[in-house]
Amino acid sequence: MDFKTHLFVSILFLCSVCLHANTLQTYIVQLHPQGVTSSSFATKPSWHLSFLQQTMSSEEDASSRLLYSYHSAMEGFAAQLSESELESLQMLPDVIAIRPDHRLQIHTTYSYKFLGLNTASSNGAWHKSAFGRGTIIGVLDTGVWPESPSFNDRGMPPVPRKWRGICQEGQNFNSSNCNKKLIGARFFTEGHRVASVSSYSPDAGHEYVSPRDSHGHGTHTSSTAGGASVGMASVFGNAAGVARGMAPGAHVAVYKVCWLNGCYSSDILAAMDVAIRDGVDILSLSLGGFPIPLFDDSIAIGSFRAVEHGISVVCAAGNGGPIQSSVANEAPWIATIGASTLDRSFPGIVQMGNGKYLYGESMYPGNHLMRAGKALELVYVTGENSGSEYCFRGSLPRAIVRGKIVVCDRGVNGRAEKGEVVKEAGGAAMILANTEINLEENSVDVHVLPATLIGFKESVHLKAYINSTRRPTARIVFGGTVIGKSRAPAVAQFSARGPSYSNPSILKPDVIAPGVNIIAAWPQNLGPSGLPEDSRRGNFTIMSGTSMACPHASGIAALLRSAHPKWSPAAIKSAVMTTAEVTDHSGKPIMDGDKPAGVFAIGAGHVNPERAIDPGLIYDIRPEEYVTHLCSLGYTKSEILTITHRNVSCREILQMNKGFNLNYPSISVTFKHGMRSKMIKRRVTNVGSPNSIYSLELMAPKEVKVKVKPQRLIFTDINQSLSYRVWFISRKRAGTAKMSFAQGQLTWVNSKNSLHRVKSPFSVTWK
Repeated sequence: MDFKTHLFVSILFLCSVCLHANTLQTYIVQLHPQGVTSSSFATKPSWHLSFLQQTMSSEEDASSRLLYSYHSAMEGFAAQLSESELESLQMLPDVIAIRPDHRLQIHTTYSYKFLGLNTASSNGAWHKSAFGRGTIIGVLDTGVWPESPSFNDRGMPPVPRKWRGICQEGQNFNSSNCNKKLIGARFFTEGHRVASVSSYSPDAGHEYVSPRDSHGHGTHTSSTAGGASVGMASVFGNAAGVARGMAPGAHVAVYKVCWLNGCYSSDILAAMDVAIRDGVDILSLSLGGFPIPLFDDSIAIGSFRAVEHGISVVCAAGNGGPIQSSVANEAPWIATIGASTLDRSFPGIVQMGNGKYLYGESMYPGNHLMRAGKALELVYVTGENSGSEYCFRGSLPRAIVRGKIVVCDRGVNGRAEKGEVVKEAGGAAMILANTEINLEENSVDVHVLPATLIGFKESVHLKAYINSTRRPTARIVFGGTVIGKSRAPAVAQFSARGPSYSNPSILKPDVIAPGVNIIAAWPQNLGPSGLPEDSRRGNFTIMSGTSMACPHASGIAALLRSAHPKWSPAAIKSAVMTTAEVTDHSGKPIMDGDKPAGVFAIGAGHVNPERAIDPGLIYDIRPEEYVTHLCSLGYTKSEILTITHRNVSCREILQMNKGFNLNYPSISVTFKHGMRSKMIKRRVTNVGSPNSIYSLELMAPKEVKVKVKPQRLIFTDINQSLSYRVWFISRKRAGTAKMSFAQGQLTWVNSKNSLHRVKSPFSVTWK
């Protein structure tokens, strides 16, 4: 599949066929945390099993249906049920929610330099945080290739005493594969196993039934977050340099939850449940689904419990961009990360026979082969076979493409796969042409033959040239690695956009981080293209997606956790958000395509770890404030119990917290029909110097009058908290036209320390 379809997240309700073909389905059963029936049982698993025993026939072994027993991320279990058993179970006391198992999909040598992290700076984020030492990053993904040099533990401190995890043995993986860098590894397969076809074989498709990674995605993300320093790293000579994770001194624990056909919420929840008990400090999830209500979202439910335990949860925003309201993992207690570009490029210029040039990019390792090569005939095969323009397998006639440069439209099947199809058909090279869907997005691959990717505008010119002459020709000129010539960061075309579907009162995504053409560790069982036919081997490859952006933010969160071990997850997220940049490295606005990026694309902006380590002020949030927030949104008592495991009376909570606003670092205001004004309250805590004075800077859109009181915050002590209020007064009527948006920013500026600029973006929506 193409990147847009392969990484774009989908959620399906799947039928389990493992034990009773087409009659059983996997469900996650959530129980009341203070269940009245639990006291009769010696252990939680035996209590959970009793619910199955009450609904199943006495002839069947109930334990064979129980997949997982959850204790930390949620109180409940995952099991296979028939429709009649489901109906019976819903009637039992202490059952508060039952959800079908969901299938989700998985959503560097330079990026740390791009973000300003520098080993030479004695006052920088790396040194202030001791490179993330003592912090444990838990990564939920496709597993890990432990032999990668990115997981070498040379110079690492001892495993933290609080660590309670294990190195789970399995196929081609034993306890000796863990060390002081990779301190833990587990795998979770029950949800995947029962959702697979009845002919399920754990070894199908070279899948390892162990924490070992057979896909590469998990190795890539975990090394991006906390990989060790590796000198002389490159992808077959391209992008050569020292590879480091964002927190190279942090410990890494891997939880394999993703398999050949996806990542199941029952497995994900089981991993989160165990990770909380293991003692991780950060949870990094480069996976997710379409935006769904929080009470149906297992990641949202499990992450709330993690946050209650002081664990920061960082998730990918998804690859559904640029579609509006495509952002996933949108719970306010999750740090939701979009993707941005770097200023590093890999030119692969197309010189057409008419003398004109088209800009493209490629990481084909044999660059020298075509640098001075002669022009070849150019062919774009259409109308021969179904899908020939996309270069589907079997669609390219050898007689037509042999020895030629073949143009393949991007979409449907994978980018690198198209190159393999061209190669098998005898083609000499490939030009991958973006369509109107991908526009100018430039996610490169390590192709198996000389190839380059051109943008949509260039593809229009290329096809016009092909149609203008009887024998079109071209050559590809590869330019190696180029740094600093392009404007960056910019928003990745695929990065999911807000506003939040389920909770527009919270501005999502929170921030963006590097996610395009990221180089990180890669397993030795796969070629760098990820294709089974690719026999090449290397320790690193290049990937793109919000999956790559997420571990950048996870590693930065680990740095902040090491520097400020008493900070809450909300405080860490606040520091990242309020110090984020809204301008690129040239000082101009971050771009989203051909226009300046809005808050629904970048959230608070682009991560800046050097400033986040010392933010000046933070917006802190206690777990109970999230409960009040859910009450203010109109969630029911049972829905809040499902999400938070707290049995509350919203009427009493809202009476005690009149005019409540969640103390979020960004602000989202909605004017519905008849509304003209709205007041928002915020509370900031001084984590900088005592006797600090902050003054207000305000950028407001013309459609809204914005008033802030007070306009100066005077702090006398560290950890002192002060509040302010913001009035938004609409200058236009809601409901008179289609939905519209505006945005602005308020900034608290320290009068003595110009580095302490505490920014809060705000969005205004008229419905």
